[in-house]
Amino acid sequence: MAAMTRAVDTRPARRRSGQQLRLGPGPAVRAVIWTLLGLFFLIPLFSMVEFTLRTAKPGVYNFDRWVAVFSGETTRYDRVYQGLGNSLVLAVVTVAIVLLVLLPTIVLVELRFPKLRRVLEAVCLLPIMIPAIVMVVGLAPTYAVVTQIFGSGAWTLAFAYGITVLPYAYRAIQSNVAAVDMITLSEAARSLGAGWTTVFSRVLVPNLRRGILAAAALSVAVVLGEFTIASLLSRVNLQTSLLLVSQSDPFVAVIFALLALVFAFVLLVVVDRLVSVRRRRPAKG
Repeated sequence: MAAMTRAVDTRPARRRSGQQLRLGPGPAVRAVIWTLLGLFFLIPLFSMVEFTLRTAKPGVYNFDRWVAVFSGETTRYDRVYQGLGNSLVLAVVTVAIVLLVLLPTIVLVELRFPKLRRVLEAVCLLPIMIPAIVMVVGLAPTYAVVTQIFGSGAWTLAFAYGITVLPYAYRAIQSNVAAVDMITLSEAARSLGAGWTTVFSRVLVPNLRRGILAAAALSVAVVLGEFTIASLLSRVNLQTSLLLVSQSDPFVAVIFALLALVFAFVLLVVVDRLVSVRRRRPAKG
């Protein structure tokens, strides 16, 4: 009995003294993990940079190719600039499609049809399980009609890309929706006389800004790196133009690929910073 009493009494004492069981790796193990991850991502990037700086003489490097790319003095890279411009337009149109179609659908299902949440999740996650080449086989007849209605411009790929980015955009928005009590917010706004348009634009969207920004950033990253659909549907985007240029000048193709990676990384960092600032503002007030 005394032993049981001592065992019970020691537990609160340990909690009061601040001794808690910590799970997970220690500082040294975390440092090793972060170092390995950093090397895993940085070594290929450094190798790409070293490759673009090579000259005909072994061990001699210069920035002539980088200068030629940014100076715009040559027309050899016009196709790459065309593909880059098409990809940027595709990214904007794809993000618009995602925000105008997916976001209201998620909000509507969350507020009005919660039983359809699993169905919507299954539909949105389905494209990630279908290979791109199989998706193109199904999209080819559809794009024959799309070409007749909208023309054969590269921007029409945004309809296909809107399907491709669905899993990433859905997860980004849905994770934010799960952290917000949308029903209480909407009912409170409605009780104050706000219409559904006002509830959506001025109450729900500001609270879902983190998920919206993350979905937009992921959509842009996916569009900039997509190749299969554009190639099989005979459209020019950044990746297809890089393939053509690489056949004559592989150094410049690597430069543009590296710039695309850096742009996507910077975009994700900016979104993370914006979200962090948004989180800290209520704490300061």
